[in-house]
Amino acid sequence: MRSADLEEFRGFAEDRLPHLRRTAYLMCGDWHHAEDITQTALTKLYAVWGRRHRIANLEAYAHRVLTRSCIDHTRRRWRREDPTPALPDRAGQGADPALGLQVRAALAALPPRQRAVVVLRFWVDLDIAATAKALGCTAGTVKSHTFRALARLRELLGETDPFDELAVTPTPLKELL
Repeated sequence: MRSADLEEFRGFAEDRLPHLRRTAYLMCGDWHHAEDITQTALTKLYAVWGRRHRIANLEAYAHRVLTRSCIDHTRRRWRREDPTPALPDRAGQGADPALGLQVRAALAALPPRQRAVVVLRFWVDLDIAATAKALGCTAGTVKSHTFRALARLRELLGETDPFDELAVTPTPLKELL
């Protein structure tokens, strides 16, 4: 790889690393696994960096590689570590820490594909088409996973019917995480 390409990759990786790591954490629920998944995704991205000009949207491609790396990681039967639940290092600003922990626990209870759809749609703010492209599936699949995931999250979090006029407006996901 040319030194200019290497510097460009290094700049891209340094710029996007915190966002990719946070996205991986939300998908897998463990900071250590998120680090591993992010490193795997960046390694795969580095391998195709010479062909980056043929990739229409590099950001979406990076999310797709990250998502697939996370799903591959959860499919492994044997893991080197047996992690124990731990509290996050710090709470988000202006959000109730207990509620944030509840949301993370509920998110961790979702199947990997549903969790990936929720994170990409509501954390990364991708639309249905971009989420489908990142996951390599159809828009209908994204919609059905979103519907099932949100229904399960409501069940786990004990939220009221979203169509009830008296229901309290839910806090956006970004504020809780």
